[in-house]
Amino acid sequence: MLILVTNDDGIHAPGIKALSLALAAIGKVVVVAPERERSAIGHGITMHKPLRITEVPWEEPIGKGLAINGTPADCVKLALDALLEEPPALVVSGINRGENLGTDVLYSGTVSGAIEGCINGRPSLAVSLVGEGEFDFTFAASFTARLAREILKRGLPDGTLLNLNIPHLPEAEIRGIAITRLGRRRYINTVSCRQDPRGRAYYWLAGEKEDLDQGPDTDIGALSRGLISLTPLQLDLTHYAFQEELSTYLPFLWPGHGNK
Repeated sequence: MLILVTNDDGIHAPGIKALSLALAAIGKVVVVAPERERSAIGHGITMHKPLRITEVPWEEPIGKGLAINGTPADCVKLALDALLEEPPALVVSGINRGENLGTDVLYSGTVSGAIEGCINGRPSLAVSLVGEGEFDFTFAASFTARLAREILKRGLPDGTLLNLNIPHLPEAEIRGIAITRLGRRRYINTVSCRQDPRGRAYYWLAGEKEDLDQGPDTDIGALSRGLISLTPLQLDLTHYAFQEELSTYLPFLWPGHGNK
């Protein structure tokens, strides 16, 4: 079975190396990833410049990776539409260096790589390692391969992908696995204004995390308790429960609505 691997930390990141080699034990792996870091790029795609491919040496049994001068979504789209001889049985994006929790998934290039696979009907998984300092991806890679085996056996519902966040702890200190929903977070104090030597203003975007919903059933809550978080995401963002109330706007927006 063919497994497509991408990321947003760039093709030279240690997380994608560890992930691809772990997955090579269960299937044929093709690595197609950005040539440089594209973190927080979201689901951007490249429409105003050509995409180019550079081969990168890789450990056996993979042999080579393909670096693309684009985004994670570009990498998956290009792989599915032009580079692969057959559709992959699974798309895996990661292992990201750092968390993708709550509303991070709307910014994340890692998650967007998996979303692009899901859009194209491929079972897809995004993987992040949550912590700081010197990262060791060994356990996260082996756990992801274990999950990948189950996805390959069981499949995923149409329009659904998985978002996996693993605490960067010794395996013995991880307290288990939780099936979670997305928490809610935002970033505050996000804009830092500075001046260049000529007195012109420039801005850095950064910010501090503010978790507004970290209940015990959320991904944020699970990681805070030393648990692996596994969240099923869906492409359909429709707020169905609000549709009926929203319909009460219509007479004010379109006079005569409902009288025809």
